[in-house]
Amino acid sequence: MDQPFFLALDFRTADDVKAFIEKHDLYGVPVKVGMELFYREGREMIDWLKEDNHPIFLDLKLHDIPTTVEKAMYNLANLGVDIVNVHASGGSEMIKAAKRGLEAGAQGKIPKLIAVTVLTSMDQSTLREELYINQSVDDAVKRLAVLTKSSGADGVVCSAHEVPIIKQACGNDFLTVTPGIRLSESNQNDQKRVATPQLAKQNGADYLVIGRSITQAENPKANYKRVVEEWGNA
Repeated sequence: MDQPFFLALDFRTADDVKAFIEKHDLYGVPVKVGMELFYREGREMIDWLKEDNHPIFLDLKLHDIPTTVEKAMYNLANLGVDIVNVHASGGSEMIKAAKRGLEAGAQGKIPKLIAVTVLTSMDQSTLREELYINQSVDDAVKRLAVLTKSSGADGVVCSAHEVPIIKQACGNDFLTVTPGIRLSESNQNDQKRVATPQLAKQNGADYLVIGRSITQAENPKANYKRVVEEWGNA
């Protein structure tokens, strides 16, 4: 993949996506398809994106009993996407089952399997006051990353701030996919552990996920180019 930036297609319909990509000439860029879009449009959306050579991160964050996740991954494996994910908090047996499902269902290249550690919309107070997790965010992320690696997955979703501790614990080949990416003047919205493309690159992130800094910008194509430039100059 030439450009490690997944553009988050957080749109309601396929028509919205197609209009946005066409208007701003973003054909072929790597994209993230999440729940909102996939649950409405399904495989047809994936097929359309593949026809225009978009690498795809299918971001459904599966989290269920191992058998259910294995069967779901078996069905997702033949979509031809590049990356799929689960929640690491589902545990080792669920992650292993997800991997089995992908390997059994793939009709060619097996998608990379990554696991969400701690959502970037969460912070320390969320962990302690709502989830009763008496660990720092860094320690919780590290623990879940090590669990993910030991369960056979290829990497994790994490904040760019946590990439160094994950690389130290799991090795440089263990993938880190970092959402919550914002250009310096952009609003954080509902994200809390955010970072710029420059910081993410300096911290060793492998892939960025960036949405509203581009999709809600006055000039999305110009902002996409800024992400590329910031990454290249880091």
